[in-house]
Amino acid sequence: MSRSPQPRPQIRGVADLLDSLIASEGTGAHAHVRSGALSSGVHAMRNLADAVHFLCLLHGRHPGVIDAAARKAVDPASRQWMDEAAEAFAQERAFLSRITAAAGPVPSTQGQDQCEAAVAAQCKALDMLAESDRHGCAVGAAIALTLDWRTIRVLLDISAQRLDLAPSRCTLPDLPGTARLAGTIGDSPAVERAMVFGAQQLIAQHSGLWDLLEARAASRADG
Repeated sequence: MSRSPQPRPQIRGVADLLDSLIASEGTGAHAHVRSGALSSGVHAMRNLADAVHFLCLLHGRHPGVIDAAARKAVDPASRQWMDEAAEAFAQERAFLSRITAAAGPVPSTQGQDQCEAAVAAQCKALDMLAESDRHGCAVGAAIALTLDWRTIRVLLDISAQRLDLAPSRCTLPDLPGTARLAGTIGDSPAVERAMVFGAQQLIAQHSGLWDLLEARAASRADG
């Protein structure tokens, strides 16, 4: 009996790989974010304030991941996207700084010095990633940041509203344009691998930050 031909597996483009990475391992997938600890309950505002302060430590610096990656962009396609993303993220940094100032002091938590040292180490890791000479690595990290920031921005908007601040409009590059850029840059298996590696490392740092924030929230609840 003849067997019907099996469908060939579909080859996934790098844009799909990055989207899947964000969906499965990004901020929106983290247990601390999904738990509702940042959006409901008596400790939600303290947890939000904590998150805002530590996000500011990680991404409130200039130059950041996107700025460093932009310096390495030479071809017109990535140059335009990087310039747009860098300008938009400068506005995001300003918005993050306003919220951080309005939130007041960092919520008192045991081991504060160690926590800040851990985030300082993350900052160094992100700097090394964004300065990587491996073609595609820095742009992969920059793309991952813009994609994951969409979820982070929801949390920032919640914080702003609770602090009576008007959320500003997010102008980061849109998803279709970002997908086109990823497909254009990832023009070889080696570059695709570098882009995915850069994205994975960026998301790993975000995941580590949320792990830290989850532990801090638990410590305050037990105190």
